[in-house]
Amino acid sequence: MVHLVWDWNGTLLDDTALVVAATNATLAGLGGTAVTVEDHRRGFARPVADYYARLLGRPVSPDEFAALDEAFHVAYRSGLEDAALAADARAALEAWHGTQSLLSMFFHDDLVALVRRRGLEPLLGRVDGLRDRVGGGPKAPHLAAHLAALSVPPERAVLVGDTVDDADAARAVGASVVLYTGGITDEGRLRATGAPLAASLLEAVQVAASLRVA
Repeated sequence: MVHLVWDWNGTLLDDTALVVAATNATLAGLGGTAVTVEDHRRGFARPVADYYARLLGRPVSPDEFAALDEAFHVAYRSGLEDAALAADARAALEAWHGTQSLLSMFFHDDLVALVRRRGLEPLLGRVDGLRDRVGGGPKAPHLAAHLAALSVPPERAVLVGDTVDDADAARAVGASVVLYTGGITDEGRLRATGAPLAASLLEAVQVAASLRVA
């Protein structure tokens, strides 16, 4: 049986506009150019420090990134209660007939509380968020640890996410991936990864179910 791993930000949670607003608030006054949602969808990438460096037009030191990351999350949390689930998030979770879990690069305790408040926890076998103080790095090692904790062989897992980093993470650990085009990344960039795409989360479930995995 295939195991489905869901991404949170930009996938199950429709928070792209909030992420862009928090990014602009974080970089305001530092010489960066404000970005639109479409700018962000075309340009965002991990490591986030490198993305900030491009927006600022100069390198960002680890200490400066730590301060920027904290400022971002202050701004992000201020609007988080208004962020809604993707329109078909619950229906997609309920449509999957195998086991499923959630892996996010958002802070673990905050993530668990959000998932619980939205009533999704009973649908998920495990919820993992970032347990480090500062994030912004690639997802691959976290995906490997998540699958190991579940005792799910990577070749039996499908990750549903919305970024190029999700595709890179899945391939790095030997899992399959379906990329959702309604999230934080421009469809053209997702298509260039060669991964299967889905315009909705319900479609992502259908695509995941059709994949031939080991």
